[in-house]
Amino acid sequence: MASDSSPKSVQVSSTQTWTEHKKPALSTRTPLKNVWIQQGSQDYYRAGFALFLLGFASFSLIYCVQPLLPAFSHSFNISPATSSLALSLTTGLLAFSIVLASAFSQAVGRRGIMFFSMAIASVLNIIASFMQDWHALLIARALEGLVLGGVPAVAMAWLAEEIDPAHLGKAMGLYVGGTAFGAMIGRVGMGLMSEFYSWRIALEVLGVICLAFSFGFYKLLPESRNFVAQPGFRIAFHLRTWAKHLRNVGLIRLYAIGFCLTSIFVTLFNYATFRLSDAPYSFSQTTISLIFLVYAFGVVSSSIAGSLADRFGKRPLMFSGFAIMGLGIVFTLASSIISVIAGVILVTTGFFISHSVTSGCVGPTARENKGHAASLYLLFYYMGSSIIGSVGGWFWLHGGWIAIVALTLCFATLGSILSLLQIKR
Repeated sequence: MASDSSPKSVQVSSTQTWTEHKKPALSTRTPLKNVWIQQGSQDYYRAGFALFLLGFASFSLIYCVQPLLPAFSHSFNISPATSSLALSLTTGLLAFSIVLASAFSQAVGRRGIMFFSMAIASVLNIIASFMQDWHALLIARALEGLVLGGVPAVAMAWLAEEIDPAHLGKAMGLYVGGTAFGAMIGRVGMGLMSEFYSWRIALEVLGVICLAFSFGFYKLLPESRNFVAQPGFRIAFHLRTWAKHLRNVGLIRLYAIGFCLTSIFVTLFNYATFRLSDAPYSFSQTTISLIFLVYAFGVVSSSIAGSLADRFGKRPLMFSGFAIMGLGIVFTLASSIISVIAGVILVTTGFFISHSVTSGCVGPTARENKGHAASLYLLFYYMGSSIIGSVGGWFWLHGGWIAIVALTLCFATLGSILSLLQIKR
């Protein structure tokens, strides 16, 4: 694993806390001052493209199986709820590994963690394509989620450490754009390839592409300039910090909102694929996969949510996001495919509005040790996807689409209430 390099100094970085000042032995390398990557520089463009590749590869690997759930159900003769484990196990283990990876990267460096996470996950996706046994495929997908934990929180930390704060938003936008584009193309591409070839070839091709992207990422990403290593894994410190955040009522509300958001979004998309593949629609795999192009509406809505929040306030935007999602859920009750698609668009738009605002509130609410607070938000965020995404299979099996609507509306209502209780900002 390549190590990050930083200039040596006896001085203490301005980014360190007062507690760290008292313990200089914990940092083996401390930069004299922050040497930011400036907008317009060669390193800035290299970093932006590298992180776009990272976001694309990691999120396409996570969500590529979502349009394949009906195919899994047919190939392995399993129920819809069981087939959803191919995604739920990935996001479930991802949730926990994100928390650990964000702390572990403090000791071993950022770039190497992200590279090996993406490369190993790509290989596991290729391995999954050859699995003839359902449980073997689940093991490969679970391990994929476990290793991908080294990407989301670590990427955010690298950006915050290395990019000039005045231009951080644009660089972060390239990474987030990569994640959104990867999640969309991963879903659409899988559906198209599985229709013309097979889901096995689709998984294999995506794995090869993402493996190539992982080497491109490592080659392009500049070495760290401001990273300060913290040798060892100080478990007591991390546990105390996480416990402190979990006693913060404001953060708990934000974590619960994140849980509600993915519970709605993933559950609705999971079982929409089954609904559209059944009568009266009987859509092909290709047609179903094209539904995921509505993700583009989310990319646009998330980009404008920040400016709207600055103008109208974060709490109204959070609430509006859930209100739009609730309206979209109701639209999907109609039998008209136009109404169903309109409903999915509204759910996607509302999700990205509320998620972008909610995630942006975590740091200011935490005030200190913001990386730990962000990792806990991602923990609850992906647990909603994992737990309710699978539980939704029971509702689908016993109550059909009406049951899915009732389940997701309950979370939309809860999210709306929590948004109104959030401190006005």
